[in-house]
Amino acid sequence: MKNTILFTFLLLGLCSYAQEIEVKNLKKHVYFLASDRMKGRGTGSKQNQEAAKYITSQFKKYKLEPLGVNGYYQDFEAKVRKAKVTDSIRPARNVIGFLDNKAAKTVVIGAHYDHLGEGKQGSSLAKDSYGMIHNGADDNASGVAGLLELARVYSQNNIKEPVNFLFIAFGAEELGLVGSRYFVKNPTYDLNKVLWMLNMDMIGRLNKERGVSIIGYGTSPEFETIFKEIDPNKFVKFYTGYEGRGGSDQTSFYEKDIPVLFFHTGGHDDYHRPTDDADKIDYESLKGILELEKAVVDGSFNVGSMPFRNTDQKK
Repeated sequence: MKNTILFTFLLLGLCSYAQEIEVKNLKKHVYFLASDRMKGRGTGSKQNQEAAKYITSQFKKYKLEPLGVNGYYQDFEAKVRKAKVTDSIRPARNVIGFLDNKAAKTVVIGAHYDHLGEGKQGSSLAKDSYGMIHNGADDNASGVAGLLELARVYSQNNIKEPVNFLFIAFGAEELGLVGSRYFVKNPTYDLNKVLWMLNMDMIGRLNKERGVSIIGYGTSPEFETIFKEIDPNKFVKFYTGYEGRGGSDQTSFYEKDIPVLFFHTGGHDDYHRPTDDADKIDYESLKGILELEKAVVDGSFNVGSMPFRNTDQKK
């Protein structure tokens, strides 16, 4: 009897852990992806491929189904356009994992994992930065950490949600949203079954007075319904933007008439500079943002359908 009670408490403890966002996991992911050994995860580099392998190892750990073309990978080519380089055409890949709950609809959760490498892609904002490692902790190791932690929570919480989840780590975002555009043009999953898409890009440097920006609020009238159920006193401060377009991967899905939300904590002095390092991330606030995201995702379970609304036209 005592052994049964002990086992029950242990099981409850594991379930509780699985349902909670863990700061230690976020730190582990960011410190690995944004370490000097990864040399900025530039598209086409062996370190970029190593980042893809790391993400794959986590997807396997969470028992996500591979939904690429080659296992978890969807390979494509990306072109460097902002700098003259001899290897302007570079190999890249998306990393795609699927949590199949046998549901009719699917929520896509995405974040790009590439960055500027060693400043040779032409996007650095620092002077004389050619050859310097741009670690990209906020841009976008923070988003990838969020992607992986949400994948862990949803895959290990012993709950069968009424939606499936498609987790995508996009390649070559810094070269012009190349990975996400390639995916929506060559989907490995039926886009007609996508309920909506959540994108994370730079969510690690929260300005607590301003709050986290949530762009795409207007892309479905149901977002208003969902956010009415969100108690702002329970989460980090946030504000919403109506438009669906923006400088990140949700734009590719928006252009396919899919409702989107884009979480973003805003620019800072380390943006696209070699100083965007892991020790500058606010991990507690990152956890809070993910808790808010999960509440929004969970809220979308109750709306049934998510009709798309084009926000290019004024309200």
